[in-house]
Amino acid sequence: MRDLENKIALVTGSSSGIGEAVALAFADYGAHVAVHYRSRRDEAEAVAARIRDKGCKSAVFQADVADTAQLARLAADVLAEFGRIDVLVNNAGGFVRRARLSEASDALIDEIFHVNGRSMLALSREVVPAMRRQGGGAIINMTSQAARTGASPGAGLYASTKAYVSTFTRALAKELVPDGIRVNAVAPGVIATPIHDGHTSPELLKTLEAGIPMKRLGRAEECAGAVLFLASEELASYVTGQVIEVNGGSVMP
Repeated sequence: MRDLENKIALVTGSSSGIGEAVALAFADYGAHVAVHYRSRRDEAEAVAARIRDKGCKSAVFQADVADTAQLARLAADVLAEFGRIDVLVNNAGGFVRRARLSEASDALIDEIFHVNGRSMLALSREVVPAMRRQGGGAIINMTSQAARTGASPGAGLYASTKAYVSTFTRALAKELVPDGIRVNAVAPGVIATPIHDGHTSPELLKTLEAGIPMKRLGRAEECAGAVLFLASEELASYVTGQVIEVNGGSVMP
């Protein structure tokens, strides 16, 4: 993946969890990274400092991904700082909260879709013109195995928005082929990250872990490898419209 050296990667939600692992992995291969956060600036600054310690450039950018105006500003600010965006990783998202059908208010449905689905579309819309001017790029969206399984009770809204991400990834890949922009996704399984804090009980995590053929939860760094593969023209120049599953064998084609 020598071709990632000196590329500019924008990774949303990169102050912790999978996004943090992805941002640091890009720096391991010489890429400069725009670190995005919503509210935890100190964590984002710490990630950026680690990237700079690896000899790469990094800066932090704040935006609420549920707000399309803030996403437009985010793209503009990153372009102003770095001059280009070679790789966009739409990683930010989350459960928001668990809700069964009777608890799924219109407001909650909108919030979960805006965080997980519309944010991916809106930021891609802002970044694609720059990639077109550059002659190409790569977009990697973070979906979930929940897009295929429906997740556990109470997480159906989250799962359905991730199914939207997977489907839109394929649609956008077809649309952007003439522009030299590859669009793919990574679908993590049950990964040991802060996303489960307050949303998944320890008992449920143990049940989920027991159902994984590899008998353990995944690590954020194991998702980062799939993202870097998809970002690399050297390794994945003939790969677009694909969803790579990283789930310890819990969901197989």
